[in-house]
This record gives sequence, structure tokens and C-alpha cells, in this order.
Amino acid sequence: MAVQQNKVSKSRRNMRRAHDALVAANPNECPNCGELKRPHHVCGACGHYDDRQVVATTDEVDLDEDAA
Repeated sequence: MAVQQNKVSKSRRNMRRAHDALVAANPNECPNCGELKRPHHVCGACGHYDDRQVVATTDEVDLDEDAA
């Protein structure tokens, strides 16, 4: 079993953990609809990525009554 040689002080322990904090999200505005979206991800509101539509939204999909 591993046993420490010397006690690590609270100060030294906390200095080591100084870079472990979570960073805030960096949302960008969608150029198509203006909603906030994550960078380099498809917009969840309109389905556009890089000025083209890659995902059809539920408003545009026409489902038959018996198919659903």
C-alpha cells in the first residue's frame, strides 16, 4: 500500500488544484435564427450548421396520421 513520505499541506494541495476548475460555456449566436448554440455544433433550434441545413426540424417533417 502506498504511504506518503511527508504530509502535503492544504496550501500546496490547493495550489495543485488551481487549474481544475470548470470553465463557463462559450455560446455563439446562430447566423440563421439567432439562437445561442455551442461552437462547432448543429443549432438545436433550426438544424443549421455552417450556413446549410443538416437536420430537419419537427416543424418541417410531415408525418401521416397512421404512420405515427
